[in-house]
Amino acid sequence: MENAFGQPQTVVVLAGSSDIARAITKKLCAARAQTVVLAGRNQELLDEARNEALTNGASRVDTVIFDARDPSNAERTVNESFEMAGEVVDLVVLAVGVLGDQERFENDATLAAEMATVNFTWPVAALARVRSLLVTQGSGRIVVISSVAAVRVRRAKYLYGGTKAGLDRLCIGLADSLEGTGVTLQIVRPGHVRSKMTSGMKDPPFATGVDDVANDVVKGLADRRAVIWSPPILRYVFFALRHLPAPLWRRVTDEADR
Repeated sequence: MENAFGQPQTVVVLAGSSDIARAITKKLCAARAQTVVLAGRNQELLDEARNEALTNGASRVDTVIFDARDPSNAERTVNESFEMAGEVVDLVVLAVGVLGDQERFENDATLAAEMATVNFTWPVAALARVRSLLVTQGSGRIVVISSVAAVRVRRAKYLYGGTKAGLDRLCIGLADSLEGTGVTLQIVRPGHVRSKMTSGMKDPPFATGVDDVANDVVKGLADRRAVIWSPPILRYVFFALRHLPAPLWRRVTDEADR
């Protein structure tokens, strides 16, 4: 159960080996999380994340292997993660996602479908099971890593942005469906984050690091805001950008992507 300060002590992290998830996990462990379950595709990376969590204060860390390209394993992955966590799960962090190569993926039906599966279908299946288990439990929190790319999809990353937009909008409705259940859901919308996923890309305005995102998530958990922007200024930037006329939006984003 959460401690007296409202900090989660038992945490399940889906895609726990991703750079953002690892940074969040370290912050949570430093803030008194004791039991952590990390689920992901690469056992070597999960072991690295496990050692980081233990170093930062966790007393027990278990790992679960899954592949988000196969949504049929989502329910099994969630069930196994909850069983390892124990009786009460305080927080589930869902950080599943792939950026992909737009130029290559947009002309390849198989790769485009794979991105949609990883960024949308698998998370939806997993969230359905997470919702059921937490509602039955009568408590718990869900944090879903979305993206500012979901707010208004741009040409250069429309596959990534479009699939994240689907997940983002679904989570808005899912959060509403949890009213009165004792369970809550928060959406995280990071901007460009320097990580393995964005390696080699130039930094756009308001680029940030994984530790900055983790700090924003921990702050957002404390004040329970519905949407956590990282960095926070992007909330205001995208309030303006989302209302630009389409021709101007294309011109602005094309310039930024050059």
